[in-house]
Amino acid sequence: MRIEYDIKLGFKDVMIRPKRSTLKSRAQVNLDREFKFLNSKASWMGVPIMAANMDTVGTFEMALALMEHCVFTVIHKHYSVAEWNQFLSKAPQGIENFIAISTGTGSKDAEKLKHVLTENPFLKFICIDVANGYSEHFVSFVQNTRNLYPDKVIIAGNVVTGEMVEELLLSGADIIKVGIGPGSVCTTRVKTGVGYPQLSAIIECADAAHGLGGQIISDGGCATPGDVAKAFGAGADFVMLGGMLAGHDESGGELIEKNGEKFKQFYGMSSATAMEKHVGGVAEYRASEGKTVEVPYRGKVIQTIHDILGGIRSTCTYVGAQRLKELTKRTTFIRVAEQENRIYTK
Repeated sequence: MRIEYDIKLGFKDVMIRPKRSTLKSRAQVNLDREFKFLNSKASWMGVPIMAANMDTVGTFEMALALMEHCVFTVIHKHYSVAEWNQFLSKAPQGIENFIAISTGTGSKDAEKLKHVLTENPFLKFICIDVANGYSEHFVSFVQNTRNLYPDKVIIAGNVVTGEMVEELLLSGADIIKVGIGPGSVCTTRVKTGVGYPQLSAIIECADAAHGLGGQIISDGGCATPGDVAKAFGAGADFVMLGGMLAGHDESGGELIEKNGEKFKQFYGMSSATAMEKHVGGVAEYRASEGKTVEVPYRGKVIQTIHDILGGIRSTCTYVGAQRLKELTKRTTFIRVAEQENRIYTK
């Protein structure tokens, strides 16, 4: 046993200090990023925000809506091969640049991935997604997937430390998903005692990834557009959103009406709700590590996307970053004890 005494920070612990700027308007800010990936050697351009691969967020309908704004969707792993084929037969041209197919690390997962990619070889992105990215089995699965699909862009996670980011990149991944426990419907930290404050995880993992020429995704912990901006400021190449994109027409989840108000169900993928839906219940050797909540129904996702992108553009004008790429270099975080005046907050 040992204790690390270095301070580790989350989004609520900091704000971004403003700096002189020559920008006259938010409209001058360019949020597009262009990346060339380490192992696949593929290139990508777009707005580096991702809808999470939860079945109450990362749906085919969400992908079609977000693609209109060059925003990415990591599709949840519970669609069948037939559903993938049907969707792709009708989807707009270019959708392959803004979606990833998700997979676990079991033999059935690998077989389904093979079928989808065999029938739809134009798909470019694979997300190998597990809650605990520290197992040797996971690293081996990443290596095998790279060998099978040398030209695909491989996203792998989740981890929160630099040495594991480096190992996964050297094992064939292109982009590493960073975050253990920060999600709004994740209970891993209270069920297991394991986790890492998200801002510090981003800073440390980005440093490791960029040293090798890889990229990271900040996955979880964002509740406001300001949090998304902080994630980018800390060095995240992509930011993945779950709860912020839940509750919309394009989100999955049951629509519920209570006392004349509408809600949509939103749950973590390790919750009892998800496991009962997809695998018949919580196995006796494990515990549920996710919540099931009802979020207010919010209509079309377009307004939420405009709000998020507008917030990030505003951040950039406050620090003088004309391009999103410049935000990290222009960011100085200050420690704070409070974020906002909450007197009129319900």
